[in-house]
Amino acid sequence: MEILSMQFFMALGSIILLDILLGGDNAVVIAMAANKLPANLRRKAILIGTGGAVVIRLVMTLIAVWLLTIPFLQALGGLILLPIAVKLLVPAEQEENVTASDSLMGAIKTIIIADAAMGVDNVLAIAGASHGSFLLVACGFLISIPIIVGGSTIIGKLMDRFPVILYAGAGLLGWTAGSMIGHDKILGTLMQQMAGTWAPMTLQIVLAAGVIAIGLWMSRKRAVQ
Repeated sequence: MEILSMQFFMALGSIILLDILLGGDNAVVIAMAANKLPANLRRKAILIGTGGAVVIRLVMTLIAVWLLTIPFLQALGGLILLPIAVKLLVPAEQEENVTASDSLMGAIKTIIIADAAMGVDNVLAIAGASHGSFLLVACGFLISIPIIVGGSTIIGKLMDRFPVILYAGAGLLGWTAGSMIGHDKILGTLMQQMAGTWAPMTLQIVLAAGVIAIGLWMSRKRAVQ
C-alpha cells in the first residue's frame, strides 16, 4: 500500500473510526479509575495512565499485525472479530466493574491494566484494518487517542442521537472480518480458486450485512425481554 494514496487514507479513516467506536468504554474506565483522587492528581493520573495504556495497546497491536501474517491466524482473527461486531449493536447488560483508587500510582495501575484487558477487540480490529501496515496503526492511534480521551462524553451523545454511527461501525467490523478471512494466505487462496476472485469481496459484503442484521435482531429481542 502506497503512503498518501487513496487506499491509505481510506484504511486510516477506518482505523480511526474503529478506535473511536471501540474506545468509548475505555474512556469511561479511565475516568472511573481516577474518580477518588483530588482534582490536582486526577488529571495527572489520567495523563500518565492513558500514556502507559496507549504504549501497551500499540505494542499489542503491532504484535497482532505480525501474528496475522501467519497462515490461518488471520482467518481466526476475523472469526473472533465477528461477535465483537455484533456486540456493538447490543445494549450492554451491566457497566464495567472498575474500582476507583485513592492513590496516584493505584489509579495509574488500574487504568493501564483495565485498558489492556478491555483492548482485545480494539487490537484485533485495528490489526485487521491496517492491512499489515505498522505506519497505519501508529497514525491511527496518534489521531484517535486524543479524541477518545478528550471527547468521550460528546462521542457517547452522538452515538445515542445518531444510531447510524453504530450501524456503520458494526458493518465496518464485519467488513474487516471478511477481509481478514478472505485474504488469509491459505484460506483466502483456496476461496479464490474454488469460487473465483470475487469470493473475498462477496464474503466481506455478506458479513458486513449479516453483522448488522444479527445485531439488530438481538438488540430488539433483548428490548422485548
